Amino acid sequence: MTGPDVAAAVQLTQRLVRLRTVNERDALEIETPAAELIAEVMRGFEWEVTVTEVAPGRPNVIGIVHGSGPGRTLMFEGHTDVVTEGDRASWSFDPFSGDIVDGRLLGRGSADMKSGVAAMIHAVRAVQLSGFAGRIIVAALADEEELMLGATAFAGSDLARSGIDGVIVCEPEAGEICAIAKGALRVRVDLTGVMAHGAMPQHGRNPIPVLGQLLLGLTELGEQIAASVGTHPQLGDFYLTPTVLTAGHPEQINVIPATASVMLDIRTVPGTEHPGVLHLVTRLTQQIADEAGLESEITVLVERPVVDTPVDAPVVQALAAAHLDVVGEEPVYGGVPGSTDGTVLTRDAGLVTVVYGPGGKWIAHQADEFVAVADIETATRVYARAAELFLAEGAVDDPAPQEPAPQEPAPQDPAE
Repeated sequence: MTGPDVAAAVQLTQRLVRLRTVNERDALEIETPAAELIAEVMRGFEWEVTVTEVAPGRPNVIGIVHGSGPGRTLMFEGHTDVVTEGDRASWSFDPFSGDIVDGRLLGRGSADMKSGVAAMIHAVRAVQLSGFAGRIIVAALADEEELMLGATAFAGSDLARSGIDGVIVCEPEAGEICAIAKGALRVRVDLTGVMAHGAMPQHGRNPIPVLGQLLLGLTELGEQIAASVGTHPQLGDFYLTPTVLTAGHPEQINVIPATASVMLDIRTVPGTEHPGVLHLVTRLTQQIADEAGLESEITVLVERPVVDTPVDAPVVQALAAAHLDVVGEEPVYGGVPGSTDGTVLTRDAGLVTVVYGPGGKWIAHQADEFVAVADIETATRVYARAAELFLAEGAVDDPAPQEPAPQEPAPQDPAE
């Protein structure tokens, strides 16, 4: 096979990082600049390209490459949005520089996951130039960092139901093959009391102190659940984490609020059933609220199950063999500490997914994000080799030509 153009993959990563595609609410457009660049590159390779907005300013880009004959379909997937850079003073360089310094490509989204997107595109280009049987889908999707609108839209499309045999999700996993990923529950808890004047609290029912009691109870509940299911060898521990608190009215210090809320980010491992976790959270909340004379409401904002792809699945085995061929070492099998678009593709479309990509597993969403240039080059080569192996196994040979059956001589008409 013709080796992939790893230098081009690095350069495309730089161009993508320099585009500020931060997933910010109320932005008029987010992924559009990156989607336009990716579509331009794909069209330059003469791929079949579709750009579809899943929300205003939130486009999915899908490229399809057809081989020379029938065979398997392999999909590569990545996302084009990134999280906020936060306080720029916490960075030691421009968050969107895309510069290469001491072998590191710098900037927000360099690891998570514009390097993976660039690597998958140029890996597939190499496979295209070498020739293959089957079909390759390359998907650069929107909104992975929040609601996964892009993956949800793709999972509901006709293309998702057209016979995709395996998906490689190109998220940063430090070169580990991750066939298993944590599940996720995002829950909103609302406590409602009675508003009153701060000088006359006896006339109200203040939900803020009760929220404090609930936070202590939730911490204890999370520790109990984690102890009951134990530490997973690849995914680690179960976590129940309060992440957002809201109460009161800005600048209204003399008002007891009617409501107080907490958002929970719950990360699950095999052995934790989501309905059971929700039941425990609901029961605890209702108990504490009832004792204080408050009303409570639990709202599930996001529910994503654990993904556990068998390691003997063909797409996982092709990736493992490719890693061994390129790196020269047996792969390490790890787990995804969060959820990815692959979670939605598995849940909603039943696709077989595995996660593998350039960049450190723990660098995502931090200040001074970077990816090693060597990681981009390695991932590009591994993706190309994995596609070659996976598609070669599924190639359908043309049937051998059949010898014509011997013909019996035609009977003679006695009248002749």
